[in-house]
Amino acid sequence: MIWNDEFETLPREAIESLQLKRLQQVVERVYATVPFYQESFKKAGITPADVKSLDDLQKLPFTLKQDMRDNYPYGLFAVPLEQIVRIHASSGTTGKPTVVGYTRRDIETWTELMARSFVAAGANKGDVIHNAYGYGLFTGGLGAHYGAERVGASVIPMSGGNTKKQLMIMQDFGSTVLTCTPSYSLFLAEVAAEEGIDIKNLKLKVGILGAEPWSEKMRQEIEEKLNIKAIDIYGLSEILGPGVGIECVEAQNGLHIWEDHFIPEIINPETGEVLPVGEKGELVITTITKEGIPLIRYRTRDITRLIKEPCICGRTHARIERLSGRSDDMLIIRGVNVFPSQIESVLFNIEGVEPHYQLIVEREGNLDTLEVQVEVNEQTFSDEIKELQNLSNKIRKDIKDLLGVTCKVRLVEPKSITRSEGKAVRVIDNRQKSS
Repeated sequence: MIWNDEFETLPREAIESLQLKRLQQVVERVYATVPFYQESFKKAGITPADVKSLDDLQKLPFTLKQDMRDNYPYGLFAVPLEQIVRIHASSGTTGKPTVVGYTRRDIETWTELMARSFVAAGANKGDVIHNAYGYGLFTGGLGAHYGAERVGASVIPMSGGNTKKQLMIMQDFGSTVLTCTPSYSLFLAEVAAEEGIDIKNLKLKVGILGAEPWSEKMRQEIEEKLNIKAIDIYGLSEILGPGVGIECVEAQNGLHIWEDHFIPEIINPETGEVLPVGEKGELVITTITKEGIPLIRYRTRDITRLIKEPCICGRTHARIERLSGRSDDMLIIRGVNVFPSQIESVLFNIEGVEPHYQLIVEREGNLDTLEVQVEVNEQTFSDEIKELQNLSNKIRKDIKDLLGVTCKVRLVEPKSITRSEGKAVRVIDNRQKSS
């Protein structure tokens, strides 16, 4: 089923024609209203009149997260503050957050794209949507909420936390769709088991999960433990919030990016060069309909590739492959590039370990070291020391074979790694502290 047949099935020529028209409009608008863009365009020797085709997009300068911080809080807004009806901010853990503003029309656009996303994921009118994304400055909760209401579903605005109550509400209210982070969905399953609740007896059928990279192995684990179809949703607060892209329930093969509102590019993260369709690199997004804070060629730091082959669902918008990580989450250990999701894929293939882990990075002398801490299940934890040593050696060998990096492996007892009710903390990098 498709929510907006007119726009979601536009022919490629019509999508690109609409993109060019909207790109030209947004470039003129930011040049006229945002001093940062006027200055960066002039430095690049570009004017709005130079954008005559979609290929000209790559002549425009990038926008970085640091640019948003440098212009904190409202320096990149393209409309006066009295036209802004909502302000959100990123969930960054250090320094100033990145601030985004929405006009009334922006909220309408966001609501529409979240409605498209819910229907693409298999949710619809008649569903009871249990929204465990955080409400507040984080965009997840309210973004999902408005879209679910637009579809006509019943929304439970749970927000994060209070896990036992979440499970009680799911049972009593008959929740059919769960929205939260992938790691929190596994925590829900874990607490349900502790409380003697058979989560497979709930009415849940779909999980719409995002806000952090997660592997295919983690998807299988979630689908098995919660007896649901786990759908990947993509978004970031700087661009819109959730609803920038989503997997369709028919294919679950890449996330449809709503190209009537965004232009995606893939670049080489080192050189900034635009890569051909199909090559893996960093995702760059230009917003072409946002009024409050339009962003030109925003570097997301997310690593993926574009897929333009037709999809069996009938939607014509390009897809991005599921994220393999973020370039700023990438660890460089003795010259080897390591993404947390790569280690996760190794761990999920090994019997006896739980889907909870942390990577601890230290510097000893001039050398970086990586320690993988991973929980084992109750049965494995009670094994003899020799068996635990064998398991530890296997994990170390499998990581070395896949990634070419030598690491320490520390098996820890069940439930000893801190659980998160939002994004899981996968990496603790102590190198800065020791340098």
